[in-house]
Amino acid sequence: MKTDQPQPILAHLAELRTRIIKVSIALVIASVFALIFANPLTDILEEPYRVAAPDNPLIAIEAGEEFGVLMRVAFFGGAILASPVIFYQIWAFVSPALSSRERKWVVPLVSAFVVLFVGGVFFGYALLPRALEVLLNIFPDVENPLRIGAYYSFVLRLLLALGITFQFPVFLFASAAAGATDSRKLGKARRWAVLVIIIAAAAITPTGDPLTLAAVAAPLYLLYEITIWLIRLILRK
Repeated sequence: MKTDQPQPILAHLAELRTRIIKVSIALVIASVFALIFANPLTDILEEPYRVAAPDNPLIAIEAGEEFGVLMRVAFFGGAILASPVIFYQIWAFVSPALSSRERKWVVPLVSAFVVLFVGGVFFGYALLPRALEVLLNIFPDVENPLRIGAYYSFVLRLLLALGITFQFPVFLFASAAAGATDSRKLGKARRWAVLVIIIAAAAITPTGDPLTLAAVAAPLYLLYEITIWLIRLILRK
């Protein structure tokens, strides 16, 4: 006797493959576009280092180091440009399991994902001069001509980490919409939220500088409070 049970699994796998292909195409196209503007992008990303260490140029000691940096910058810029498509494809994959009422959140949630991700990246960029100044002046008598590969690895990891961390309000809101929590519970959990936010900020920031730590923790806590307010305002019915 034949069974039709595997069919939904195969259909989900086919759908997942389709979504992955679309995301990959969007990433390739956006990365090529970012590669065209690689010189302005690298100038922007190197500006914090020039501010923090104006007398120490970036150096490359391997033949392919600069090419590797160019590819990473292109991919990172492509990921930012393609983020609306990426988040939409993720949502489109899970939306069949949702009700028609829940699907109406597709535009607000995808928009929130994109805005928060880009906002986290820009916020991380604003922190870079301070973070680099602290790290490069631990030993004032030591010159710091950084390798270009190591510098870009540090910068892109920090920007990506903050872009991802800034997504947490969307997950809190989705949890409240699903009934797993509410504004009252989140309000009572403020002290635990502060602890988690401080730990997350300490893990993200590469310095032991209290000012940098506070600069990261403050907007994260502000986002937490805004999320509570939005849950109370939008989901009260």
